[in-house]
Amino acid sequence: MSNILRRGRLEAAPDEEILRYTSSMEADRWIFYADIAVDLAHTVMLKEQGIIRGEDCSKILSGLLKVREEGMEKLDFSYEDIHISLESRLIDMVGEEVGGRMHSGRSRNDEVATCIRLALRDELLGLLEELFTLRKTFLALAEKHTKTLMPGFTHLQHAQPTTLAHHLSAHESALSRDFDRVLDAFSRVNLCPLGAAAFASTGFSLNRKRTQELLGFAGMLENSMDAVSSRDFLIECASVFANLMINLSRMAEELVVWSSSEFNFIELDDTYASTSSIMPQKKNPDTAELMRGKTGVATGALMSLLTICKGLPLSYNRDLQEATPNIWRSAETVRASVRVMEGMARTMKVHPDVLAAQSVTGFTTATELADTFVRETGIPFRTAHQLVGVLARDSEKPTLEKIDSIAEVVLGESLSDRGLTEKMVREALNPVSNIERRKVPGGPAPEEMQRYLGKRQADLELNEQEIATLKDSIDSAFENLLSVVEEYRKD
Repeated sequence: MSNILRRGRLEAAPDEEILRYTSSMEADRWIFYADIAVDLAHTVMLKEQGIIRGEDCSKILSGLLKVREEGMEKLDFSYEDIHISLESRLIDMVGEEVGGRMHSGRSRNDEVATCIRLALRDELLGLLEELFTLRKTFLALAEKHTKTLMPGFTHLQHAQPTTLAHHLSAHESALSRDFDRVLDAFSRVNLCPLGAAAFASTGFSLNRKRTQELLGFAGMLENSMDAVSSRDFLIECASVFANLMINLSRMAEELVVWSSSEFNFIELDDTYASTSSIMPQKKNPDTAELMRGKTGVATGALMSLLTICKGLPLSYNRDLQEATPNIWRSAETVRASVRVMEGMARTMKVHPDVLAAQSVTGFTTATELADTFVRETGIPFRTAHQLVGVLARDSEKPTLEKIDSIAEVVLGESLSDRGLTEKMVREALNPVSNIERRKVPGGPAPEEMQRYLGKRQADLELNEQEIATLKDSIDSAFENLLSVVEEYRKD
């Protein structure tokens, strides 16, 4: 049949190049099922409001279910978007006298805005579940390694002794903030623009609250102009995705470095490694390297969205068609990266002996030695800092005799005269003692780490309940929608 959109106002059809240039059909694969859900809800509401007859509603609903069953591949890809292609397919099935009524009181503008929010909502829910699993894996690893010594770094230089649990839980803490950001973005995605029509609403007596409830949205975007033209929710999600990918990239970088011969802290499972085409001995951390590279997809999507949306006048502009492919590409990349990071972390082999040996390399106990001088002798920290700094120039292990000789030059007296003993020095240089002293909230002391991990586990359980509540709400809404559809389809 003729193009149902162009046959009135326009005479000439676009040529093949223009069609390719303007079509969104490939990107619309993401919203195929969302579009059908929106059509079902809108049709139900039209019937309930007396805008279309029950008989027509029944035929439209049956046709939509048939289109869903057939899948997107049965649609005509010569149309410029999925909405017109899907409606055209429906009209082919039930005739224009019936199928042509489905679009009453609606525009593609509010339709696509609703479809994007539905599909993106599902992506965010999936990401929340995947982040939950990744955080759970990090916490489980941390529980096993509260006493596993390792060097902590600043500027990638050995700094102070810490534990692997302390290090892993730092990453989990960042991921928990990412979780909160996704959850927060979800609340603004989960709003319904349907019923706004092109931008000035409609003269049909639509029940916007009804379609909102049928589609499981928590609220409504009331201003019809804002409802169809705003894409700030995409920018927000893209920003959240970029932030999360940057955090994952930092983790991936450490896995690359730690699995090198120079560090040898861990070994990645073979599943996440590759070898060389020429050097048979190589085991390369390619998966982690690719994760660093894929961060560019998320940051690039954010930049693209900012640029696309910048300077657009109200209300709807076709520029916005270019926004959605970026968010889908970013969402797909981020979700896959979270799943892959979870697998790499869960299956990696830790080398505790290497970590422990390296925990004191580079005089990492220097800070505790300076702190000991302050606590035991009463000298100012800045003076203690100077004394230990001089000691650090010497490659040999500090002794009380060396400390006293330096103190006599700097202070004019020895620290042993102020009560410092050889035992105190030995304890300060012991990495285990170093860590056990650090009991302040958030420190690496095993006792403190156990408290902290217990708190993080409790937070994780609350997050699990939040996910379940959101899913139950949406699942219940769609079960109700399908129940109503089935009821009206049989009328």
